[in-house]
Amino acid sequence: MNSIFWRPKALRQLRKIESRANKQIRGAVTNELSDLGTARNVSALVNHEYGYRLRVGNYRVFFNFDGAVHIVSIEEVRKRNERSY
Repeated sequence: MNSIFWRPKALRQLRKIESRANKQIRGAVTNELSDLGTARNVSALVNHEYGYRLRVGNYRVFFNFDGAVHIVSIEEVRKRNERSY
């Protein structure tokens, strides 16, 4: 069982998210990140500021792992279209 620590930036971002998505994110963090060996929606990132990413609906939870999980940032993924690039 991993310890989970929230950085102040991530907590501020979490407070700004609507309540239903907020609850989904908190639940996914608790369920998925407590044991990274069984996590389904976690990917290691290459050449990125943070080490790992957890997908939760339209949100991405970025975190580092050094024996404990340190949640650093939460970002919303917006729909891409022909004007995205």
